Amino acid sequence: MYVIRLPDGTLRVPHSVVSAADESGPEAREGRIIADAYVEIGPGDPDYDRLLRESLTEEELEDRRRRWRDEDADLLRRFEEWKGDAEG
Repeated sequence: MYVIRLPDGTLRVPHSVVSAADESGPEAREGRIIADAYVEIGPGDPDYDRLLRESLTEEELEDRRRRWRDEDADLLRRFEEWKGDAEG
């Protein structure tokens, strides 16, 4: 999950990024927190500047996903060729 920078400057942040730092003390859970939820934070949030540096616009995220799909297709083709050579 990624920090997404919206056009108005708001950041859409995975909830686990925000809540992981808040969990301490005897009630803290061990292991990693995985969540599909996002929260939106603005420039007044204490974590805004840190998270802004690693954020992506929605367009940058879509470009990244498109590259992964393209590269995955090439990798799958090469695997199928290898598999066919190994079987035959």
